[in-house]
Amino acid sequence: MRKWFTTLSLGLAGIVALSAPVLAQQKEVTIGYQDMVVPYRAAQEAKELEKATGYKVNWKQFGGGGEVIKAMASGAVQIGEVGSAGISAAVSRGEPLELFWILDDIGDAEALVAKNGSGINSVADLKGKKIAMPFNSTTHFHTMVALEQAKVNPADVQILNMRPPEVRAAWQRGDIQATFMWDPVLAEAKKDGKVIVTSGQISAQTGKATFDGYVVNKDWARANRDFMVKFVKILAAADDNYRKNQAKWNAGSAEVKAVAKWSGAKPEDVPAGMALYRFPTAKEQASKWLGGGANSVAAKALAATAAFQLSQKQIEKALPDYSVAVNASYAADAAK
Repeated sequence: MRKWFTTLSLGLAGIVALSAPVLAQQKEVTIGYQDMVVPYRAAQEAKELEKATGYKVNWKQFGGGGEVIKAMASGAVQIGEVGSAGISAAVSRGEPLELFWILDDIGDAEALVAKNGSGINSVADLKGKKIAMPFNSTTHFHTMVALEQAKVNPADVQILNMRPPEVRAAWQRGDIQATFMWDPVLAEAKKDGKVIVTSGQISAQTGKATFDGYVVNKDWARANRDFMVKFVKILAAADDNYRKNQAKWNAGSAEVKAVAKWSGAKPEDVPAGMALYRFPTAKEQASKWLGGGANSVAAKALAATAAFQLSQKQIEKALPDYSVAVNASYAADAAK
């Protein structure tokens, strides 16, 4: 009996000894995501990142980019989806983040919509009306740019700070007359409202582009470079799949159902919503969007956004060069 106990004890000790290094080597990451309807949601559903890297991935949904940035600042989240306005504000404040992937070029996927019967037929008609969107977001930035273009004093408009779920509820109650929003709330607003102007139109008219991007804590990225490259390859592959098979991404497809599940959108609204975005390839990102230093599309967009935020006293200072917060190397590796 004693011999059996000793043998068992030694066996258990061996198991513990073998298990300890295995547990110590287990990698883990928390990724913050939002409700954008993008091709990568299908890869999320299929757990492609977990399979490719062996990491334990904790997916945490947030209602806005500001919440993602706060979570990253606290160390609770290492990688996050944030709009260009949120990225600009964060890096201007000195947050140790870098943009490594353009999740989407927003284009016409964000729009200013006025409720039917509101009397709003142009941006100028927003005077005295209530319009809602999350503050310090891409749509907040473009709302102010649109008002400036229309020579409307923002003080003459009731601009309300609401997260997407709150915008949806306020719209349904009739508490607001307009919103500058993205899907899935945008799709619902369009059903009893009309588009006044889109972000794509504003970008074309002013050169002030907006996008959604993936940012990462710089130190974490350096320590986990192999993970980062594999992540970007999966992001690029998902976008490529969508570009080549867009017609097959219909309401009944597994891909669209996955996008709907992760974003909260209705499957029937997803195909039209996704078609409004543009998804740059890894090569385009490495050469034009992220690559190119201060002249990259991303760096110039962040600089323009920061100038606006500085004028609104949302930040205390702007950086002389926003390319310091842009890393094209992972996209370059993925494009090889």
